[in-house]
Order: sequence, then structure tokens, then C-alpha cells
Amino acid sequence: MRNLVLAVFLLLAPAAAWAAELVPLTVTTEEGVAHPFQVEIADSPDERARGLMFRKELAEDRGMLFLFPRRERIAMWMRNTEIPLDMLFISDDGRVTQIHERAVPHSEAVISSRRRVRYVLELPGGTADRLGLAPGALVTSEAMR
Repeated sequence: MRNLVLAVFLLLAPAAAWAAELVPLTVTTEEGVAHPFQVEIADSPDERARGLMFRKELAEDRGMLFLFPRRERIAMWMRNTEIPLDMLFISDDGRVTQIHERAVPHSEAVISSRRRVRYVLELPGGTADRLGLAPGALVTSEAMR
């Protein structure tokens, strides 16, 4: 019975994640070019642990914003993540401090922030390069409190 419940959860979890509310977010380069996104919010331990696992695709204007209760050194990985991702590590003031580009799907290598940060924004792999995003860019969203 427990295996059946687990199987049902694994089948429905990705569908439930797709139904998550989208929140507007903008990344503005140091040159002043604004790039709008619609992002899901991961602000509970369970949501942060699940992240974008099991997703088969992610539209180029979508992503996930991980909210942490306080500044800390953040460690991420790509276990059960089907698609490459760019990870933007963001300070309290919304500034991008570090970018890890094209994280490898299913890798269990730890991707850590070099500094204490408050947020991590995951975007489709290659987005940072395509849009010219770099440390110093400003991320704004009402979700960032």
C-alpha cells in the first residue's frame, strides 16, 4: 500500500507543481535592460527541497524563486531535475552576487553560494548568457520581502 501511495504522489507531484501560482519578477542588467519573468515561489522547506524536480520543460520566461528566511550560504543540486538550469544567487538587496550557468540535469554535485544570500532564482539553462545577465544585476519582485 505504501508503494502505491508513493507511486501516486510521484505521478501527481509534477502536475501539482505546474499548477503553482506565478508571480511577476524582473531582472534588470547593470546597463538598465529589464527582463520580465513569471516565477513560482519556493518558500517552505518542502517546496525548496522539491524545486523544479521532474519537470520536462520550462518556458524561457519562467522560473522559480527560492526564498530563505535569512541570509545564509545556500547549497543546491540537480537531483531528479530533468532540465539544465541557470542559478542566480541573490543578496538581501536584490543584487545578483553569483551565477551558476547550465547546471547539469540529475547531477548530485553541490552548487554553493560563495557568500551568504537570501534568494536563489532558477531559470532555464542558457538564459543568463542569452540575456547578458551577470553579477550586479538587480532582481525585483513583490515576493522578495
